[in-house]
Amino acid sequence: MSVTVRLPSQLRSLVGGAGEVPVEALTVREAIAAVDAAYPGIAFRVLDDRGALRRFVNVFVADEDVRYLDGLDTVLEPGQTVSLVPAVAGG
Repeated sequence: MSVTVRLPSQLRSLVGGAGEVPVEALTVREAIAAVDAAYPGIAFRVLDDRGALRRFVNVFVADEDVRYLDGLDTVLEPGQTVSLVPAVAGG
């Protein structure tokens, strides 16, 4: 099933400048893996050594943070967008 992965500007250099990458995936984990298969280096920046989301990366599906859904195992619907968003800190 086709979904779109939306990338922040910090990762766009790894995908030739594209802001969005269409992939075939059933879960968020599969979507990240599919982008990484086509453009190696994405997963390293999004996932830690155990394969979990890095603390400074947020992932949204249909405007919902996957940490409050099923995490990387969140099931995707056809046409949905997975947004990779770097966390912003400040005061």
